[in-house]
Amino acid sequence: MTLRVQILKDKFNQSLGLPFKELLPESVIRLAISELKIKYKKRLFDPLITLWAFLSQVLDTDKTCHNAVSKIIAHLAESEVEVPSTDTSAYCQARARLPEKLLEKLFNYSAHNLEERVTQEHLWCGRNVKVIDGSTVSMPDTVENQKEYPQPSTQKAGCGFPIAKIGVVFSLATGAAIALCIDVLNTHDIKLARRLYSFLKPNDVLLGDRAFCAYADMVAITKLGCDVVFRKHQSRTTTIRKGKIVGDCDKLVTWYKPKRCPQGLSKDEFLALPSAITVREIYYYIAIPGFRTQRVSLITTLLDKATYSTLEIVGLYGKRWDVELNLRHIKTTLGMDILRCKTPSMIRKEIHVYLLAYNLLRSLMWSAGTTYNTPPNRLSLQGTRHHLLNFIPKLETAHSQKRFSLYRSLLKIIVHKVVPDRPGRSEPRVTKRRPKAYPRLTKPRHELRHQLQTA
Repeated sequence: MTLRVQILKDKFNQSLGLPFKELLPESVIRLAISELKIKYKKRLFDPLITLWAFLSQVLDTDKTCHNAVSKIIAHLAESEVEVPSTDTSAYCQARARLPEKLLEKLFNYSAHNLEERVTQEHLWCGRNVKVIDGSTVSMPDTVENQKEYPQPSTQKAGCGFPIAKIGVVFSLATGAAIALCIDVLNTHDIKLARRLYSFLKPNDVLLGDRAFCAYADMVAITKLGCDVVFRKHQSRTTTIRKGKIVGDCDKLVTWYKPKRCPQGLSKDEFLALPSAITVREIYYYIAIPGFRTQRVSLITTLLDKATYSTLEIVGLYGKRWDVELNLRHIKTTLGMDILRCKTPSMIRKEIHVYLLAYNLLRSLMWSAGTTYNTPPNRLSLQGTRHHLLNFIPKLETAHSQKRFSLYRSLLKIIVHKVVPDRPGRSEPRVTKRRPKAYPRLTKPRHELRHQLQTA
């Protein structure tokens, strides 16, 4: 067993370890294991090998545990040592033994490491911009998942799936996921956001839609030494008459503290809020056919018009759409939309591994773009994933000097797939391919089976 473990560790360094050595080296994984005081037996599926298999599982289109175990068997078979059983129980038990804190720590490290590679030329007006948004993921319909993450109340029992709400902060410069929180479906975005503010660093700019535009939150973020650019909440009326005009469609206005304590704030937190704050309101019109909104009002704490012009802020909010694309990459391209694990603990682990794999792909894109003078965010994440999966077998079998040459070739090929810039592009949200004309599930399956048997 010791020989097999050593062989797999060598394979890890040669395959996934090589492309990601700058972002997630083996030494970092071992340090995290040591800091968390994780004890494990010397067996085939130790934390390092289990993590490698878990990452390969979420990156692959075939996400079954059987496929992950088959890859490990293929590594062992090539080395002419005794191969283990194809049964997946040992691997599944090893995944369950991985602490959530370990995966969370590695995810945070991957985000921090990529952020440190951002240079001044990639910043917006010298500021690092973070984008925040919320989304949902569904999971298998098990008793444990339903208890922790209940299905929508409008669905009948046995006819729906458990759904979790996630809040994610992305870096606008790198596209990497910076922070994550997970809660039940009916959690409001603003509640998730308040758990993520601690990940902001001084001088950051937080970009978000109207759901995050709240008085208390803008105060909390500015106390951290950060600024915000939000779309104005729909409950606040827009009037051109009030405020100090500082430019075309640009003015300074005073917001007063709410008369009643908002939900989610304690009485002490509400009393600590200032009686009023000054914010900058910018409004503009969208005349592109296909867009749902004609007038947009932005609220920001960037009050210096000389440093942050009206057009700069409007242009920055236009990039907020990148967060929707990033979530689509994670949920649709990588396949996190429908999770596979059957317990809440494993669900949270699976989400963290998905985001870790996403950050690793972003790291490859960043390395490729900066090496070959191509904007990293214009590269195709799906294309990067395809190239990586196809190069891994070659990286495994090549000698050390050849592997470095293959890695450079991988970066060069990644920049061949540049996504075209299509400003103002609009597509109707309709599907052409019709689904199968099966009736909807309106009763639990066991009831329907009983009806068929007694009919």
